[in-house]
Amino acid sequence: MSDLVWYAAYGSNLHRSRLACYLEGGTPVGGAIDLPGCRDHAAPRGSLPLILPGLLYFATESVTWTGGRAFYTPDAPGETAANAYLLTVGQFSDIVAQEMYRAPGTDLDLTEVIDTGRTALGPGRYETLVRTGAVDGHPVVTCTAPWRHTEISGNPPAPAYLRHLAAGLAESHGWPLPHIAAYLAGRPGADLRWTTESVTAVIDSDIAG
Repeated sequence: MSDLVWYAAYGSNLHRSRLACYLEGGTPVGGAIDLPGCRDHAAPRGSLPLILPGLLYFATESVTWTGGRAFYTPDAPGETAANAYLLTVGQFSDIVAQEMYRAPGTDLDLTEVIDTGRTALGPGRYETLVRTGAVDGHPVVTCTAPWRHTEISGNPPAPAYLRHLAAGLAESHGWPLPHIAAYLAGRPGADLRWTTESVTAVIDSDIAG
């Protein structure tokens, strides 16, 4: 098994400065929780924009942001924009732990997800690992919830959370503001509150322009 993986971030970790809090420790802008960081604070060895098959949606209630969290249903119709970061298995393991509000420190066994495309570490919201492919010989993996978007009530994301997603989409994919706003407003859960116009209004032009 490769000792490096591409972590496909589709939520707020699209934004490099938000991901840095998971790697190095700290509190993300607009967030409420101070993260311990990974054992290895090194920056990603590379990054690249990806379009994943499947659907981005928002549900549950985030302690950090007070709105809905981003999740991913890989087998639903649609496409999801991601920013993939080349990390060690240890760094990816520590990010998954912090997503579950647990202390980092234990490497995950990724054999099953790499071999079969999916594995459940537990019933938690980010304890289902999904492999979406491979790039340069390294697997592309992400974490999401065990349920489908049709099995849970949607919950709109908070403005601060949307800003990180928007900044990450601009940073990684180079999308213009109208495209970003339409994409985010159209996701299940977000569409319960947000419109293209209202998303545009909360995204600073210097971040997403």
